[in-house]
Amino acid sequence: MREVSQRERLVISKDTPLRTAVVGVGYLGRFHAQKYAQLSDSQLVAVVDANPDTAAKVAAELGVEALVNYRELIGRVDAVSLAVPTPLHHRIGCELLEHGIHVLVEKPIATTVAEAQQLIATAKRRGCVLQVGHLERFNPAVVAAVRQLKAPRFIESHRLAPFKQRGSDVSVVLDLMIHDIDLIQELVGTPIVSIDAIGASVFSGEIDIVNARLKFEGGCVANTTASRISLKQERKIRIFQDDAYLSIDMQQKILSVIRKKDAGDIVESPAQVSIEEEALEGDALRDEIAAFLTAVRTGSAPVVSGEDGLRALETAMRITELVRGSVAGRGLGVGAGGPG
Repeated sequence: MREVSQRERLVISKDTPLRTAVVGVGYLGRFHAQKYAQLSDSQLVAVVDANPDTAAKVAAELGVEALVNYRELIGRVDAVSLAVPTPLHHRIGCELLEHGIHVLVEKPIATTVAEAQQLIATAKRRGCVLQVGHLERFNPAVVAAVRQLKAPRFIESHRLAPFKQRGSDVSVVLDLMIHDIDLIQELVGTPIVSIDAIGASVFSGEIDIVNARLKFEGGCVANTTASRISLKQERKIRIFQDDAYLSIDMQQKILSVIRKKDAGDIVESPAQVSIEEEALEGDALRDEIAAFLTAVRTGSAPVVSGEDGLRALETAMRITELVRGSVAGRGLGVGAGGPG
């Protein structure tokens, strides 16, 4: 199949909504379908799920066609969200891209680096947009914080959740921490020079809690923790730079900025500190999908590219390997059989 340039893409009239669909309408995919149905630049054509009852239920809710075979979308849609289990991202994503369908693939981009690289190569060869669903990039508190960032010196993140069976077939690194890995790497903007990591398997046969320390070129250090065995939910990131301390509550969408009122004074009392706290409104998933459709419409680079997804996956896999090595070194073992 010959390569197709960007200019050879099907030109869609600005007055015609993009034809869209969602492949995989379980817990997260259902929300994707709802957003596509709401956006003015989208005509939701169908939803697809291997479970016909699931597909029928979501299709009835949104007044669209229910399908069980994603191949029935070929020739009928311009863009899709791919929200199937991660092991299926590569096969289904590549097939859709080969047929000129733009793809927003949920995180992580794939299960292996090689699969991610092939997805990226296929999208480029076929002139398609490949966007990766790292949703926190669109969190309104994160978006507001980015405008105030200069040169982060230290970053600390915590992503904690109670244990749920859903998602426990992969490590907490790929399940939860990868959100913060992507975000931290984007905020710092320089390559990682070293990683230290430790973790444990507690409730599942996979790694359930991890702490990783990332050191970047330029000296910035990030300390990130992810747990799915906590008693509470928390999604927070704290960023320290020379003139301020930013605290982002991603769950509550609150940005707090703490800085000295006078840059020349030594802080001796709370009165000398300025605290700006802002609760922000926004819909990160809607904004993510809208950005994807804009990239499809204009041919511009997506906010979260396939290369970004690959970068996050590579780091996540390095952390996982380090944790598995440390666990094996203690003679505990992590794998299908659980902790030994």
